[in-house]
Amino acid sequence: MPWSLVSPASRGIGFHLTRHLLQTTKIPVVATARKDVDGVKKSILQDLPDVESDRLTVLELDFTNETSIQRAAEDAKSMFTSDNHLRLAFAIPGILYPEKAPSQLDHEQLTRTFAINTIGPLLLMKHFTPFLPSKSTKLSTSQEQEPDLPPHAVWLTMAARVGSTTDNKLGGWFSYRTSKAGVTSITKSLDHYLNGKCGEKAMAMAYHPGTVKTGLSKEFWGSVKKEKLFSPEYAVEKMVGVVRDIGLEQRGRCWDWRGIEVLP
Repeated sequence: MPWSLVSPASRGIGFHLTRHLLQTTKIPVVATARKDVDGVKKSILQDLPDVESDRLTVLELDFTNETSIQRAAEDAKSMFTSDNHLRLAFAIPGILYPEKAPSQLDHEQLTRTFAINTIGPLLLMKHFTPFLPSKSTKLSTSQEQEPDLPPHAVWLTMAARVGSTTDNKLGGWFSYRTSKAGVTSITKSLDHYLNGKCGEKAMAMAYHPGTVKTGLSKEFWGSVKKEKLFSPEYAVEKMVGVVRDIGLEQRGRCWDWRGIEVLP
């Protein structure tokens, strides 16, 4: 039996992605939250009467604390047998300090940005990639049984178009751009590792969701064209579709909500 991971899931894209997976797949979903895991689980399941509540587990996990990440991985290990494998992993933390000039850079904010956007996903990989299928793992669930699942495992890390050096035409947002550029590099290295360990059973990709109407982008909603400001529900639907459709020949790269590559 495969399972999925959404981290974090207390709000924004992660919250709506968890709800989407519960409604469109049959596999267990492990979500994470920094605090109030019972309250987060209750909120996620609200108005989902057809979803069995035991399919959802919310674990406490703080991206800035490796001990909590390790503990969450140990909890996940106790939930599943060796016959289970992690099929979908969404590492999607994000924090943004929109500096416009070097004079606005702050050491504490820089450290926090990299801890959450870049180092956190690295540590999540450290403790959760062992759950991905190996070359010898039999992926028993077919696409006929689970049409919304790709035929292989996918590890997705949240990037951003502003993390593209090629696409950087405006500057600014120094810490966010740099931390997300790191995600693209991390993804390539992880995919090389997975290709050796898992072969065609697992791949890594980075993802740019567009501008989504969440707390992260709230300050900028007014400057975004209406048709380019996505609801979280629409954003996660597009995300899952891209994950399903991106093939192994496209592994290790960053893709946007249209399935178009975002160059490094």
